[in-house]
Amino acid sequence: MVAVQSGAPLVSLGSLFNRQQPPLLGVDISSSSVTLVEVGRDKAGHLVLERCAIEPLAAGWVSDGNIEKFDEVADVLRRVLKKSGTRTRNVAMALPPSAVISKKIILPGGLSEAELEIQVESEANKYIPFSLDEVSLDFCVLGPSATSSGDIEILIAASRKEKVQDRQGLAEAAGLKPIVVDVESYASRFATARLIGNMPNQGVDTMVALFEIGSVTTSMQVIRNDEVLYERDQAFGGAQLTQLIVRQYGFSYEEAEAKKRSGELPQDYAQGVLKPFVESMTQEIARALQFFFTSTPHNRVDYVMLAGGSASLGGLTESVTRQTAFACQLVNPFEGMEIGTGVLENKMRREAASYLTACGLALRRFEQ
Repeated sequence: MVAVQSGAPLVSLGSLFNRQQPPLLGVDISSSSVTLVEVGRDKAGHLVLERCAIEPLAAGWVSDGNIEKFDEVADVLRRVLKKSGTRTRNVAMALPPSAVISKKIILPGGLSEAELEIQVESEANKYIPFSLDEVSLDFCVLGPSATSSGDIEILIAASRKEKVQDRQGLAEAAGLKPIVVDVESYASRFATARLIGNMPNQGVDTMVALFEIGSVTTSMQVIRNDEVLYERDQAFGGAQLTQLIVRQYGFSYEEAEAKKRSGELPQDYAQGVLKPFVESMTQEIARALQFFFTSTPHNRVDYVMLAGGSASLGGLTESVTRQTAFACQLVNPFEGMEIGTGVLENKMRREAASYLTACGLALRRFEQ
């Protein structure tokens, strides 16, 4: 599989690579929620979480990254903005990896920006199965080539224009100005890289298996030294817990989802529904790790990190540690940040694992 650097962004509206540092919102639109994060710096240069907000989406409004109910999702985005209290209008958004074609290429060093663009377009034609008129194309220089002296390694990324325009249109419908369109998995890796950098030895050579537990899909990325060694998606997620609640108690799907979020469930829920689901989720994670070990030369990871709305289910991290024998922790993308006055800290801490991708998008503000 292609190893992609966590710092590599995707598509620019304008130019992604000439970023300055005006305020920037990170907005992640998943199949189950809209999340917003705004990060600043204080006078000493420390990161400050200025705003965060989350609002659920009804099932089917966003499916496989496609916006199926544009007006409804735009309404939820407007609600998230109002809830957050932000006045910032510049926004970074993201597409699912399935909507993006990315490829590493090697080009001669010393080319001007204009020469690079010509070469990238020429190379892109070989890998992209659409006319270049139909795609948004971007590239970034990853650094000197490790295999050929004097050459440079380039990451090219492309998506169908209508996919980018969907995100752009949503932003504009909510009164926002889209500055960056990234890839969800790149953004989540970018936020995770900051956490790995705080580990012993600044995380050098540390092998991390990151699981993002979404509503219908759990994504796994194994990361070492900012490179992805392995990626895999599984059709398993928090929606299955909602279905179990529906079957057990006879609620509608919407009622079950609301009660799952609020915790207002019958007394036997913890033992009768939650515990078996946590055991199933643990088995899925253990199976994914085993698949990684059997299909690569690796046989261990240093940490398992869990993110996403269902990652904070009671007992899950402990269950994964017991089952796999690897240290497992819940992701808090705001770890080490100052907490601004606009943030309800207790609520943020409960929901922190849901904000990984939005936080990575917000942190694009500080990329040079």
